[in-house]
Amino acid sequence: MPVSPALAPPQGDIWTPHAVRIVDVVQDTDDTRTYHVAFDDARQAARYAFRPGQFNMLYVPGAGEAAISISSRSRSGSPLLHTIRTVGNVTGALERMRVGDTFGLRGPFGSCWPLEELRGQHIIFITGGIGLAPLRPAIYHVLDHREDYGDVALLYGARTPDGLLYEGEYRDWIADGLRVQVTVDRADPRWAGYVGVVTLLLDRLPLSDPANTHVLCCGPEVMMHYTALSAFRQRIPAQNVWISMERNMNCAIGLCGHCQFGPSFLCKDGPVLRYDRVAPFLPVRGL
Repeated sequence: MPVSPALAPPQGDIWTPHAVRIVDVVQDTDDTRTYHVAFDDARQAARYAFRPGQFNMLYVPGAGEAAISISSRSRSGSPLLHTIRTVGNVTGALERMRVGDTFGLRGPFGSCWPLEELRGQHIIFITGGIGLAPLRPAIYHVLDHREDYGDVALLYGARTPDGLLYEGEYRDWIADGLRVQVTVDRADPRWAGYVGVVTLLLDRLPLSDPANTHVLCCGPEVMMHYTALSAFRQRIPAQNVWISMERNMNCAIGLCGHCQFGPSFLCKDGPVLRYDRVAPFLPVRGL
């Protein structure tokens, strides 16, 4: 029977942002940073828990609120991380913050990658650019429970080598049993890896058991569409392809309607969805 993405109820008061303090900032690329944050309230810190694939709403007074995927390990005691690209008012305000500054956080919200249901299965993570951030907690979950899964691979693409996230972690991921292949659209003189779109890596990937292989994908919608087509050519069933649809999420509870996509509200029914659930709506212009 096909599995569905797990829906986790929001933790605590979903209306009230809790204060978090920036304890570290890592510059990943020219326009992307990873913020390490900690709750000011120790009780809230003890209560807070998320599942890989979920997101938080980050609130900066005077700038607004934005939905940002969680990019940290989900196990207890791990720091809470958000990898953020500067694209608007809220992310611009966060860019100007420094270690020790505070902002508001509420969450976690949304569905998650169905990792518990995929035990014993083979998993391919495929993503482009900043799409690796929402997949990073799932990668760590699989590596933290490596014996529970079959073959696991990461196929990752970026426009240029300078756009790759978390490069310092790839070697550890490989050592822990993750097969990693990276490609770029445009190489520079130091690049010695693959060149081309990331779906080409999936086209060339040998699969021992396509029927029991699942694709977990996050990136631009056009990229996810072509990833699904590539998976189908590899004889991976449509119900085994999972995507993260992160667009127009404003309220996080399906109330404002901005993130409606066909019959789904992405902030509460997603962002993680089975591909065949949204496939009919992806080609619709303006949706």
